Amino acid sequence: MAEDRFPGWHGTTILAVRRGGEVVVAGDGQVSLGQTVIKGSARKVRRITAAGHEVVCGFAGSTADAFTLLERLEKKLEATPGQLARACVDLAKDWRMDKYLRNLEAMLIVTDGTALFVLTGAGDVLEPEHDVAAIGSGGNFALAAARGLMQTDLPAEEVARKAMAIAADICVYTNGNLTVERIAK
Repeated sequence: MAEDRFPGWHGTTILAVRRGGEVVVAGDGQVSLGQTVIKGSARKVRRITAAGHEVVCGFAGSTADAFTLLERLEKKLEATPGQLARACVDLAKDWRMDKYLRNLEAMLIVTDGTALFVLTGAGDVLEPEHDVAAIGSGGNFALAAARGLMQTDLPAEEVARKAMAIAADICVYTNGNLTVERIAK
C-alpha cells in the first residue's frame, strides 16, 4: 500500500480546540522522511472562503492529496453555502466512492467556527467529543495534552499552543514551528 510506495514519511500534528465561541486550529511545520527532517516550516493549516463563508482546514498526509481534497471541499461549500456538515458529508462520500479520490492519502480537520469535523478517506465525518480534535503523527500526544488543558480556564489559543508544545517535546515528528488560525461564529 502507501507504506510500500512512500516508506517513512511522517511529520504532521494538527490540533483543533473549540472554546469560548471560537475554534483555533494549530499545525506544526515539520515534514520528515525517516529520521531526516525535510522541512521545518510547512504550512498545514489553511483558510478557505467559498460563497462568502470562511472555513479553516488543517491537513495531515500527502500535501498534494490534501490540496486536492481542499479544492473539492471548496466546490462542495460553493454548492451548499453555509452548510459545512453537508459539504463534508458530500466530500466524504466522493472520497470513498470515486476511483481517483479513493487513493488519496490525507486526513482533514475542518471548522467554520461553530461545527468541527474530522474527515477521513474511509468515509468518516467525525464530530469530536470534548471540543478537541487532532490528527497526524503527533495527534494523539496533542489530543491528550489539550484534553487535560481543557480542565483549566485557558482560552482556546493557549490550550492549542501549550498542547502543541507538549506534543513537540514528545513526538520526534512534530516541531514547535506553528501555524495557528482562529475562527469565530
